[in-house]
Amino acid sequence: MSTGVEPRGSLHAEALRQELDWLEAVLELRFKQHFEQQPFALAALAPPALLAGSALAELVAQYGLGARERLLLALAMAPHLRPAALDLFFVKNRNFDRGFSEFGGIKAQRHGGFLPSGETAAFLLAGEDLAARLELLNLFDAEQAFAQSGLVVLEGEVGGEPQLSGLLTVTAEALQRLQSGVWHKPDYNAQFPAKRISSQLGWDELVLAPEVMDEIEIIQSWLRQGPALMQDWGLGRAVKPGYRCLFYGPPGTGKTLTATLLGQSAAVDVYRIDLSMVVSKYIGETEKNLARVFDQAQSRHWILFFDEADALFGKRSATQNSNDRHANQEIAYLLQRIEDFPGVVILASNLRGNIDEAFSRRFQSMIYFPMPDATQRLQLWRSLLNQPERLADDIDLLELAEQHELSGGAMVNVLRFAVLQANREASSQLHARHLQQGLAREMRKEGRTL
Repeated sequence: MSTGVEPRGSLHAEALRQELDWLEAVLELRFKQHFEQQPFALAALAPPALLAGSALAELVAQYGLGARERLLLALAMAPHLRPAALDLFFVKNRNFDRGFSEFGGIKAQRHGGFLPSGETAAFLLAGEDLAARLELLNLFDAEQAFAQSGLVVLEGEVGGEPQLSGLLTVTAEALQRLQSGVWHKPDYNAQFPAKRISSQLGWDELVLAPEVMDEIEIIQSWLRQGPALMQDWGLGRAVKPGYRCLFYGPPGTGKTLTATLLGQSAAVDVYRIDLSMVVSKYIGETEKNLARVFDQAQSRHWILFFDEADALFGKRSATQNSNDRHANQEIAYLLQRIEDFPGVVILASNLRGNIDEAFSRRFQSMIYFPMPDATQRLQLWRSLLNQPERLADDIDLLELAEQHELSGGAMVNVLRFAVLQANREASSQLHARHLQQGLAREMRKEGRTL
C-alpha cells in the first residue's frame, strides 16, 4: 500500500530528469537554429522550476547557479545519465567528411557515446556570438564562483590548444550528491593523489614540549582568525593569503597527529599527499592530478598535509638533460601553487636540511618535533596503557620511560606487539616480558639493541 510519500531518492531522480529534458529541448533548438541558419536565441527555453528538497535545488541555491551554469552542469551529466541525448553531435559535415568543428567533443572509447567539451558548451550557450563566448570562458576562470565550486571542470587541456578543447566533466562527488543527496568526500585514487586523515585521539593524548605547543597554538589562531586579522590590520595588501609551515623531526614524534588535530579543532578536513608515492610518476599526468587536489582544497577549505615532503621539496637536481629540466620546472610549478594557496599547507620532513632553501624562506612556521624526554615518555606510556587492570605487577612504567628512548610512534608498535604476544599466551594481562620482547623488536628495526 502506498503511503503517498515519495522516497527522497525519487525526488533527486525526478529533478535530474526534468533538467535533462530541458537540455534535450535546448539541443533540438540549437541544432535547428544552426542548420536552418536562424538567429541564435535561447531565452525562450527557460530552465524548469526546481523541486524543493532535491539535491539539485540545494546545489543551485548553495552556489548561486544561473541558467547558464545549470545548462553546463546538465551537459556534463548527460554522458552519465542520458548518453543518447548527445548522439546528435555525431552528425557529419558532408563537405569535409568529418564532424563539425563547432560541436567540439569526442567519441568515447568504451561506451560509444559522445563526450562534450568546452567547445560543445560554447555551441549551446554562445553560438557565433563572440561576447557570449567570452562570458562562457569567464565561467571557468579560477577566480569565479562556478569554477571554485568544483562541480564541473575542463579536463585534459593540451598545451597550445584552445582552452575550450578540454572535456567538460562533472566531478564524481557532485554526481554522487545529485543522485543521492549525499556529498561523499574524495578518496585516494589514480586521479586524486590525496587521502583524508582523521584520528580518534584528542589533544590530551598528544604529548609535546611546551614550546612546540606554543607554536601549534599560533597555527590554531590563524585557522580561527587569520584572514580576518589580516583584513582588520590592513595587511592584506602586503601579506600573501594562506599559511605555510614545516613540521620536522624524527619519525613517530607526532607530526601527522598534530596536523590531524589542527583540522579537527578548526572543523576542516585534512588531506595527506604522500609525495614519496607519486614523485616517480610526477612528470606529466600527476601534475594535473595534484592541481585537482589544490582546486578542491581551495573551495572546501581543506588543510593540505605533504608527508615525506623532502621527496619533492628537497634540493633540486642539477640540470643534466631535458628530463631534469622538466622535473625542476614541475617542482617550481607546485611550489608556486603552494605559495599561492589561500589555506593552510603543512609539510613534514624528518630533516630540516632536506628541504630546498629556496622554499624554506616561504614558511611562516618551522616547528621541530623532538624525541620525547623521560617525563613525556612516561605520559605517553600512561596514555597508551590506560587500563591498569591489564598491567601485571612486574611492569614499572617509570623505569620503562627512563631507560628506553622511544618516539610515540615506536611505543605504539611496542604495545601492539606486546598485546599480540599476550594474546598468543592466552593471558589477560601484559607482563614485563611482553613489553621487553616488543622493545627488542623495535630496537632491532632501528639498528639498536636493548
